[in-house]
Amino acid sequence: MRFMRENLTTESVLPPAPGAERYLALDFVNSAIALPGGQYIDLLGTPETTNRWLTNRDLAPENAGVQEMCTTQLRALREHVRSLFAARIAGVTPLPAALSAVNDALTSVPTAALLLWDERNGPHRAAACPPNEILERALATLAADAADLLTSTDAADLTPCDSAPCNRYLLRHGRRHWCSTRCGDRVRAARAYARRTRAATD
Repeated sequence: MRFMRENLTTESVLPPAPGAERYLALDFVNSAIALPGGQYIDLLGTPETTNRWLTNRDLAPENAGVQEMCTTQLRALREHVRSLFAARIAGVTPLPAALSAVNDALTSVPTAALLLWDERNGPHRAAACPPNEILERALATLAADAADLLTSTDAADLTPCDSAPCNRYLLRHGRRHWCSTRCGDRVRAARAYARRTRAATD
């Protein structure tokens, strides 16, 4: 498996999967993507790319100083959420470790916005987030969004992309089971090839 250059993003290769505009958790699980030809992109592959991914989603400031430990924790949560998505789709009970990981992230920080007051802004609500809590808040936000998706009516439309080797998830719309036009073209081309091969052998 070949890793693509760090400056590439899934957005430069594939557009966001259907549903990712509503659920950050879909964007999160799709931050690691398998491509044809054994290529692989991981937007959480390094501290720098992880900081960029978090910043682009308002989960961390640009100068958060993400460390390798942070990327490891995020990648671990991503795999647990992927496991929960797969269990939901298959209609099976998920691994206890995956459920525990999401619940641990959900309860690691207070979720209520605090009442703050200063001379410039007066009274206002905001979540206090000292630098050492940035990762915990990001994990909690991602876990909460995954929990929201898994318990919503949209969960019935959750499906993996039908175009191998793509490993992205999406919310199905109608009969569409692929995450992008490129993947859809690949599925249609494979079906057409299979029909031609069958016709040639008949």
